[in-house]
Amino acid sequence: MNKHDNQGAALASKVRRLGHLDLPGAGQVTVAGHHAYVGHIPNAAGLGTSIIDISDPSKPRVVASVMVDDPESHAHKVRVVGDVMIVNHERNPTPIGRRAEQLPATRQQLVTALGREPTRAELAEKMNISEADIGEIEAFDKRGYDKGGFKIYDVSTPAKPKLIHYQKTGGIGVHRFDMDARYAYMSTEMPGFVGNILVTYDIADPQRPTEVSRWWIPGQHRAGGETPTWFGRRTRLHHALRFGDEMWASCWHGGFAIVDVSDIRAPRTLGSHNYHPPFPEPTHTVMPVPGRILGRRIAIAIDEEDQAQGAGEEASRRGRPHASMLTFDVTDPAAIQPLAIFEVSEMDSPFARTPGARFGAHQFYEKMAGTLVYAVWFGAGLRIIDVANPMAPREVGHFIPEPAGGRPAPQTNDVALDDRGLICIVDRNVGFDVLEFEG
Repeated sequence: MNKHDNQGAALASKVRRLGHLDLPGAGQVTVAGHHAYVGHIPNAAGLGTSIIDISDPSKPRVVASVMVDDPESHAHKVRVVGDVMIVNHERNPTPIGRRAEQLPATRQQLVTALGREPTRAELAEKMNISEADIGEIEAFDKRGYDKGGFKIYDVSTPAKPKLIHYQKTGGIGVHRFDMDARYAYMSTEMPGFVGNILVTYDIADPQRPTEVSRWWIPGQHRAGGETPTWFGRRTRLHHALRFGDEMWASCWHGGFAIVDVSDIRAPRTLGSHNYHPPFPEPTHTVMPVPGRILGRRIAIAIDEEDQAQGAGEEASRRGRPHASMLTFDVTDPAAIQPLAIFEVSEMDSPFARTPGARFGAHQFYEKMAGTLVYAVWFGAGLRIIDVANPMAPREVGHFIPEPAGGRPAPQTNDVALDDRGLICIVDRNVGFDVLEFEG
């Protein structure tokens, strides 16, 4: 499976490839010790999680594969702390993916314009999809699903993962999440809520997790009498990361929030900031920069290139800003101020306008030791960005992998570092690379 030499046809600056696998498409990679744990995008083979030995980074090798035994579900996210591995369990997306989220808002727009309920044909034309797609979305929502949640494994022997608990949650299940030795911080749908919320579980005994608390965006708790100011699930928790006594919550088209969890049983919002609109792509991840810069507390957020994609949308996406990374002054959580944007130009990648492929930002490594951010752009690979000057982030290295598996463009999806400082990236379609920054 190691089909590439150290450089191949990759485009790089101050980053070199140490090893490669033509691994099936992945949603997340996390590293613990000398093993990389990869959660896979829904696939026909039912592959859920791959465990890869990277002790020799030039020869990564799969030592275990965890399958998903339910054809309606996938497990594309994974975290490991100590001997415990957690993977999500989430319903597979509709055939048109997250574009289905546009349906409630589009329907309301047409109701307002027409003064009546729109027909399927009118909805399909407005959304640039087929009437059959509309029918499938509606049928998908009616079918129901009771398998969402997360699974906990013992990985004391990484080559022999052992399932020890399957915790069900609600709705379509768990998306991305965070965890530490004591708690798991799940982004999941739950009965009575619209879209994902934060549900914290005590996993001190991983065989018997117990719910500790919930946090949500005001308006999500429909069963509690709340009324959202948006339509559908476009404003929801994507996931939240814990830093000390705070959770940093990315809220998709709702921007982000900083949540006080000094009392883990009573989360309390300290402040929030929504920059959508004018930015069209949703907030994927947010985290604080360690320490202070010139006496100010700084945070970074990265958006996901979500809707500006697809061969049928080439004309409409021209002129639309690509997903990017942003910096913020969060010294006062009640008065968050935007500072700067870091973008990758379409001139910086030969895959900027590949039909059917995304180009813009997606994710960064969710830990920082200094001021370097390791971020990935779908069609522009790994970008290493220094935010020492948060008003002017600058790139200090990059690596754009060549397309693997016969694909027309790379779709770099996630990134993680090991304790040696080596970088692992995964592709949404096919590909796993171990890299080294030579900056």
